[in-house]
Amino acid sequence: MRALLVVNPKATTTSERTRDVLAHALAGDLKLDVVSTEHRGHAAELARQATEDGLDLVIALGGDGTINEVVNGLLVDGPAPSLPAVAVIPGGNTNVFARSLGMPNEPVAATGFVLDALRAGRSREIGLGMADERWFLFCGGLGFDADVVGRVEDRRARGRRSTHGLYVRSAMRRFYGGRDTRKHGPLTLEVPGLDPVEGICLGIVQNAVPWTFLGNRPLNPCPEASYDTGLDLFALTRMSTLPTLRHLAQMLGSTGNAPHGRHVVSLHDCDAFTLRAEEPVSLQVDGDHLGEHRSVTFRGVPRALRVIV
Repeated sequence: MRALLVVNPKATTTSERTRDVLAHALAGDLKLDVVSTEHRGHAAELARQATEDGLDLVIALGGDGTINEVVNGLLVDGPAPSLPAVAVIPGGNTNVFARSLGMPNEPVAATGFVLDALRAGRSREIGLGMADERWFLFCGGLGFDADVVGRVEDRRARGRRSTHGLYVRSAMRRFYGGRDTRKHGPLTLEVPGLDPVEGICLGIVQNAVPWTFLGNRPLNPCPEASYDTGLDLFALTRMSTLPTLRHLAQMLGSTGNAPHGRHVVSLHDCDAFTLRAEEPVSLQVDGDHLGEHRSVTFRGVPRALRVIV
């Protein structure tokens, strides 16, 4: 099997020595090329070239941003049976995608997991989401959560290390610094066949569970989301302190019930919907900030990707 290992050398939880050990282990079972990314978008370029070269497998060693780039490179012309399969070895800080597939969060154990799956011929076809023309694996968001992602990326660009604490502090600053939008949100939800819903402050789109992790605790705004169904949405039309804390506790709960309340708007197994705003608002997919947009259409695409798992 011809394979490409795309390595993010800035991955936060793997050393150069560990990456060499993992590559050596994979090369025992695969005809393997190893390439390290050099700039943003490079992983997508490498995955696109792997498709043109007819490779069987692309393995991403890095965080969720790395695997998102790989998938967008593979699917630049849309899903097709001839495309390489994908495997992931988690090397980032959170690794939501790998953990959502039931993989170990430690790179060496995850490499063994991938090798066992390859030897047994195990794979799974999963549905993906699209935010306009950008593919995403497990989540997207417009508004509040994307603002938080943008703030974290700004701090990382200034040399701060990405940690769960940094996300929490950024979320608190955004929450208490945005009182106007907490009372009446800038977003309008449009679903074909339904009346529009105005005044949305926060729109979280899920293609799988969890949405993210707070340390080792999964956050589940949409606990029924699945790679085997369409997209789910959790939205709020008001974000005052006590109700928001209650919703957060519901997301962290183990009951499997979705957060609920009179300001909650939710969708399950939806093919497509649009979030609009009069002024541009932040967009994120898979934890990657994509700038500001006035309108984004989210679509679910079934059986879009074959994953070794």
